[in-house]
Amino acid sequence: MTRCRLCGSAALASVVDLGATPPCESFLAADRLDQPEPAYPLHLRVCTDCWLAQIPPLITPEETFQEYAYFSSYSTSWVEHARTFVTDAVRRVGLGPDAFVVEVASNDGYLLKHVVDRGIRCLGIEPSVNVGAAARDAGVPTLTEFLSPQTASAVRAEHGPADLVVANNVYAHIPDVVGFTEGLRALVADDGWVSIEVQHLLTLIEENQYDTIYHEHFQYYTVASAARALASGGLTLVDVELLPTHGGSIRLWARPDEVAGEPSRRVAEVLDREKAAGLQELSGYAEFSARVAKVRRDLLRFLIDVAERGETVVGYGAPGKGNTLLNHCGIRPDLLAYTVDRNPYKHGRFTPGTRIPVLPPERIAADRPDYVLVLPWNLRDELVEQLSFVHEWGGRLVFPIPELSIVEVKP
Repeated sequence: MTRCRLCGSAALASVVDLGATPPCESFLAADRLDQPEPAYPLHLRVCTDCWLAQIPPLITPEETFQEYAYFSSYSTSWVEHARTFVTDAVRRVGLGPDAFVVEVASNDGYLLKHVVDRGIRCLGIEPSVNVGAAARDAGVPTLTEFLSPQTASAVRAEHGPADLVVANNVYAHIPDVVGFTEGLRALVADDGWVSIEVQHLLTLIEENQYDTIYHEHFQYYTVASAARALASGGLTLVDVELLPTHGGSIRLWARPDEVAGEPSRRVAEVLDREKAAGLQELSGYAEFSARVAKVRRDLLRFLIDVAERGETVVGYGAPGKGNTLLNHCGIRPDLLAYTVDRNPYKHGRFTPGTRIPVLPPERIAADRPDYVLVLPWNLRDELVEQLSFVHEWGGRLVFPIPELSIVEVKP
């Protein structure tokens, strides 16, 4: 990568180099285990002109999202997060019976089903054929397409402009930031609203959340860099909310330039926090690579010590972030016998690169391991409750991020 994808600058500085890994959602079927598996460099850099953090676009969204392994509805807390958002958005935007809501990257309809339940007209735009089909089966109107200015114009011509456009956990997933933002502007009414949720680079750096760096995430936003990205398509950032999701996210509220007005005080407050953390100068990124290396050493030391004591460790969850961690640490089945996941799509498959089997969750109670390594650490509260049964045999939970912690669960 030689130039910033937002501003075109060649002034790109290294933040952390995680080596080469396969795409994080490319789970392997058993009949593929003896076949070659492509791996791509995973090197995060930051533009020192516009301060957008980014990785090279070595894989395309088409390669990732035609058949996708992630279904949002399997996370109870995430479905509840979506329900709360819809309730608040209806009040904030003033969505009445004649309103129209569009969600980009709508996945299996986990969010729009709450819009449907309210009798509000809506449409999902979801590129993955399999999860889009699941959304339609659940009664959520869904178009199987990637968002582009052309797709947005066609949707607007057929359905009319959207009073609210939602783009949660997708703004990092598109290499053409400007074209995608122009698509959002083409969808939204001239007096409408755009709501975007994306992981906050501030918490990624502060909380050592390096496993959320993977090939599906092409860029990593501060509020400052997100505002510049929105401006590239004719949208103005008017408000921001700090969210606990994904270890720390930002919800960006934007409007067309012509009606935006002045941004809220919260925007200025978060911008001040980012500046104080040094994220608009290289000093804010200087120690990150060393802290990432410590996570790797600590986790490997723990797993090796457990193996030498003859104790057992299995995993819980098979999220994309988990595959960044497993590959960066070089963890194989000799140190982690298997992991489990609630998503049946992944059962009987193997994690990319590390070839760890993915099994149904019931396997943990059957095998009674000494430790359970929790890979979706961002769902910590939800999973401590779900996994409380491991106390029955004295099992403990292990969280690798932001630093290694071992938790004794209570009934």
